[in-house]
Amino acid sequence: MAERQLQVVTGAFGYAGQAIARRLLEHGQQVRTLTNTRAADPFAGQVEVHPLAFDRPQQLEASLRGVKVLYNTYWVRFNHKRFSHATAVANTKVLFAAAKAAGVEQIVHVSITNPAIDSPFEYFRGKAELEENLQALGISCAILRPAVFFGNQDILINNISWVLRRFPVYGLFGDGNYGIQPIHVEDFAGLAVAAGEGRGNLIADAVGPESFTFCELVTTLGDILDCRRPLISLPPWFGLLAGKLMGLATGDVVITREEIGGLMAGLLAVSSPPTGTTRLTDWARANRDTLGKVYASELARRQVQ
Repeated sequence: MAERQLQVVTGAFGYAGQAIARRLLEHGQQVRTLTNTRAADPFAGQVEVHPLAFDRPQQLEASLRGVKVLYNTYWVRFNHKRFSHATAVANTKVLFAAAKAAGVEQIVHVSITNPAIDSPFEYFRGKAELEENLQALGISCAILRPAVFFGNQDILINNISWVLRRFPVYGLFGDGNYGIQPIHVEDFAGLAVAAGEGRGNLIADAVGPESFTFCELVTTLGDILDCRRPLISLPPWFGLLAGKLMGLATGDVVITREEIGGLMAGLLAVSSPPTGTTRLTDWARANRDTLGKVYASELARRQVQ
């Protein structure tokens, strides 16, 4: 077991952050989170809570003093009236600068597959900008690039299943022949903690052992859930409209133009060997009685103070 150290996870009450924090506690580490969420504490007080005080850099720096490793999961999925990619990029740079000033020894940062400064998609541009910023800091860092997470309480796989359970057909953006490589969130947490225990710079894709086209993913989930549906090809604009209508019904942002574009451009697939071991098909079969029974809302999770 590694020596007990103070380690910080941004968003430890969220999805990937919670899995990382849980893994650290299992390893006997002292865990602190920086968060602005009002979500219930899943750790019953075992994780010390400090605010993500982006507007108070000195307070942020104080919260990071004495910290060996910072695990950064902070990001936003889409632009919204309450948050934006541009703000998330600026905030994360403040966080990285505070970590350097506080003497943090290692930063493990969650990025995305195929980030690029010249990407037409703001999400992928922002992730690339942060990778460059982090690497220029002069701190030992590990950059992990997941495509899509799955696991208990995930959003994408759950909500694909939710649609399959409730609608007579499933609409694909275009032909659906673009790749996607989901990784189990617990596998990702293991990769992150292992990266935190090391030193030296690392950039690695974080993908599971199964690779699908989106069409194959939907078909596979339909078979597992006994909810086989005809698949229909939709123009992206019509798929976006359908997503907006579904968003009105659920009070959520179901899909965005950028997400459709990134998916259809094949940016959620890589040629790297898998780094996760949990097969989505095995997990889905084990959870078929609950998968997709309840819609998972992104906005409901983003309750900020």
